[in-house]
Amino acid sequence: MRKSALTGALLAAVVVSPALANKDVIKQTSDAKQWVLQTGDYTNQRYSKLDQINASNVKDLKVAWTFSTGVLRGHEGSPLVIGDTMYLHTPFPNNVFALDLNEPGRIIWKYEPKQDPSVIPVMCCDTVNRGLAYADGKIFLHQADTTVVALDAKSGKEVWKTVNGDPKRGETNTATVLPVNDKVIVGISGGEFGVLGHVTAYDMNSGKMVWRGHSSGPDDHMLMDPEKTMSLGKPVGKDSSLKTWQGDQWKIGGGTTWGWYSYDPETNLVYYGSGNPSTWNPAQRPGDNKWSMTIWARDADTGVAKWVYQMTPFDEWDYDGINEMILADIDVKGEKRKVLVHFDRNGYGYTLDRVTGELLVAEVYDPTVNWTTGVEFDKSKPNYGRPYVVDKYSTAKNGEDVNSKGICPAALGSKDQQPASFSPTTGLFYVPTNHVCMDYEPFKVSYTAGQPYVGATLSMFPAPNSHGGMGNFIAWDAGKGKIVWSKPEPFSVWSGALSTAGGIVFYGTLEGYLKAVDEKTGDELFKFRTPSGIIGNVMTYEHGGKQYVGILSGVGGWAGIGLAAGLTNPTDGLGAVGGYAGLNSYTRLGGTLTVFSLP
Repeated sequence: MRKSALTGALLAAVVVSPALANKDVIKQTSDAKQWVLQTGDYTNQRYSKLDQINASNVKDLKVAWTFSTGVLRGHEGSPLVIGDTMYLHTPFPNNVFALDLNEPGRIIWKYEPKQDPSVIPVMCCDTVNRGLAYADGKIFLHQADTTVVALDAKSGKEVWKTVNGDPKRGETNTATVLPVNDKVIVGISGGEFGVLGHVTAYDMNSGKMVWRGHSSGPDDHMLMDPEKTMSLGKPVGKDSSLKTWQGDQWKIGGGTTWGWYSYDPETNLVYYGSGNPSTWNPAQRPGDNKWSMTIWARDADTGVAKWVYQMTPFDEWDYDGINEMILADIDVKGEKRKVLVHFDRNGYGYTLDRVTGELLVAEVYDPTVNWTTGVEFDKSKPNYGRPYVVDKYSTAKNGEDVNSKGICPAALGSKDQQPASFSPTTGLFYVPTNHVCMDYEPFKVSYTAGQPYVGATLSMFPAPNSHGGMGNFIAWDAGKGKIVWSKPEPFSVWSGALSTAGGIVFYGTLEGYLKAVDEKTGDELFKFRTPSGIIGNVMTYEHGGKQYVGILSGVGGWAGIGLAAGLTNPTDGLGAVGGYAGLNSYTRLGGTLTVFSLP
């Protein structure tokens, strides 16, 4: 979008009242019996009001039925339930199934995309997909090859499809989509291939592009108003991104948008995070590399950014910023605030005012974090909002790359994309975390379109003093920035959490257990071993007067890519699997939906 188009978009944002959120999505998500979006609803809270399954009876859960997806790679995301139908997705080739809940497991229709398998080696960290979305009688799928498809929910027939990127240039997709108003919001993957990140809105009924905002570059390229787009209370100013990149490096600068999206109907803002700058070798991209590693708030109808906050300027460790943005109203320092809460890969739990972007809390939710001593909160200082980097763990000094050891957290972060949940009954956030550190060796790399553009070798291992455990499931007070309780796990917790009105929180483990814990204490109340490691997200629904809990198992993702991709060397896969070789002794490949209920 060029300058004239940006001016028009800004004008539209001023003279046109914000559109209402998609009425169908609001209607469907308000019914707790259904699960319409991957995140439960627009807030990303992953909370259900269903309480038939509760702390006193969850121990009695039994398997109600199962379904094999027929695909043996990492299964992220979760099923959707609308009425009497469940919609299920798979990793590449991204098959979609509509299942009849009246005859559990009976296939009503299936959609099998024809994708070129050459997209597989271009996908970083397994062939995962984080799932479908529903709105206005359509099921939306964003395929690995970046084809965005709208399917008729009743018949499975294509309504429209459009192409969002080019795999030959390293552009792929692993994320879900978000239907908002009359648009579908989608992102792009490929930061490890020098892809420039962007978020795009397509017309929900036709598939035509409405707007696209990039993560870096000229102001009109990013849909930024130099005077009205704010960062920490101040206008970003002209060329805020270009001034922080050397030459044209921004054009292959990463900042991809493969995470989650949330939406606030009151502000009409879409919230998401941009990923790591490219390459992983920081010495090759001096500067803050704005606006990678950033929380974004964009107008849903125009795409114009209202505010941004960069968490890790000049990222030196691949601390991707794409993790979910959870919207809630909580007490912060004695005052009720409309907040956005984000658990970043860099180990910090951030609480911001979601209307203005004001930084309210930034505290570590992983006690082993050592790359920084804290975030500056004095607004009078020029480094306000920036982390203080510990020189010992820097990977670039005086323009040269530096090998560093014992950096905590590792590149996969104190938490990756696996989404946390929020319970309005306790006011706590429930967070699946990693407890992993790394040695980091950057090296010079040249860019070739469609080829890996990484520039670093990593070695990952359990954090010191973790007693061999590589994960924790924690309860977090986002108003105070404090851990309330923590439950250790032998491997990273790579499953999305679900909290319910029954007073329990569900999550899955890499060995394959579905677990339920007490929301107030973290005491384990239930566990069941599913057929494979769990990196999917727990969901719940009600059908025929009975509450069910569903989970996809199928080990994979970044932590499980050694198994999923059949790697024989535990240091293969971008150095990600060195600490996870032991998974071989606990689980095998699979692709299964397991649904539980009370007897």
